[in-house]
Amino acid sequence: MKVIGLMSGTSVDGIDAALVEIAGTTLDLRVELLAGDTYPYPEDLRSQILAVCAGEKLSMLELAGLDDAIAACFAQAAIDIQSHHPTAISIGSHGQTVFHRPTTDQKMGYSLQLGRGESIAAIAQITTIDNFRAADIAAGGQGAPLVPKPDAYLLSHPHEHRCVQNIGGIGNVTYLPPNSQPDWEQKVCGWDTGPGNSLLDLAVTQLSQGELTFDRDGAWAATGKVCQPLVQRWLSQDYFSAPPPKSTGRELFGADYLQNCIDDANGYQLTPADLLATLTDLTASSIADSYRRFLPQLPERVLLCGGGSRNLYLRERLQQHLPSMEIGTTDDAGVNGDYKEAIAFAVLAYWRHHQIPGNLPTATGAKYPVLLGDVHHWQ
Repeated sequence: MKVIGLMSGTSVDGIDAALVEIAGTTLDLRVELLAGDTYPYPEDLRSQILAVCAGEKLSMLELAGLDDAIAACFAQAAIDIQSHHPTAISIGSHGQTVFHRPTTDQKMGYSLQLGRGESIAAIAQITTIDNFRAADIAAGGQGAPLVPKPDAYLLSHPHEHRCVQNIGGIGNVTYLPPNSQPDWEQKVCGWDTGPGNSLLDLAVTQLSQGELTFDRDGAWAATGKVCQPLVQRWLSQDYFSAPPPKSTGRELFGADYLQNCIDDANGYQLTPADLLATLTDLTASSIADSYRRFLPQLPERVLLCGGGSRNLYLRERLQQHLPSMEIGTTDDAGVNGDYKEAIAFAVLAYWRHHQIPGNLPTATGAKYPVLLGDVHHWQ
């Protein structure tokens, strides 16, 4: 079955599209990446999305227009990824998150992804599944992270304890015990570790007066010096000590949080490179700290994916904080790290077709497994 996965994360740097051929169901699941590409948003649309994520108010008319514009971009990505390949029979679209409120003991969570599936289905003329988070939230879960179950069946190992660490705008981890253990799936867990690239990208944009939007390879940060007292101060933020299940987004680790970081740094006379080095170390430190706090066992291997996996300085800092672990990428285990998240949503759509629950309650906190996603037929 050929399926397209579409994903745009909290970095809002474009739509990742993965055309895959999928067979099997769980432990026999096999995925072949036929094509993968990233389709940048038009700059004015990206700016509008970022402004909404930062809390800018808009009317319902403007919200509808933004939803339509995002759906059109997602649909075009699905059309373009098939230009030299056989037509897929389904699209799994994560959409663009513009708001995420985690579930608490007092209130059900709420998560809004724009780019409505019915519009994508009509434009691309392919059955589209979207709104993956709602059913998990209704079952008492966070609605995130949703990739742990695809990770479990694509990247687990018979004998090795592994972590799959995605570093997008926000970081999220999946812990994978050996799949030869009894009831191993019940031991899989995952959560959002905190900021990935979100604070770094905002800082780079601000420090370069808009000339740059990210620190390629971490080259700028690598020329600076980490201010450890600041990192320790930032790690005292309540989110880092809160136990899983937990999820977060730009609502916490966004522009306001960055401004607080900059205000905290004023007393340390940091250069721009020092600030970037320190923010980079916050991402690495928060990942390592969450492993030590919450994992049932530290892994032998960490498999990175997402844009942050290409940040060489970030990888160096992470290795410093996790010296006993082998750090590689999901490519090393046969899953393309650039498109791993898009591949995961293709798998979730495939499972929806086969009536297989897509969430892992041990990761999201849901009370039970549920089918994920709303199905939109185009004819």
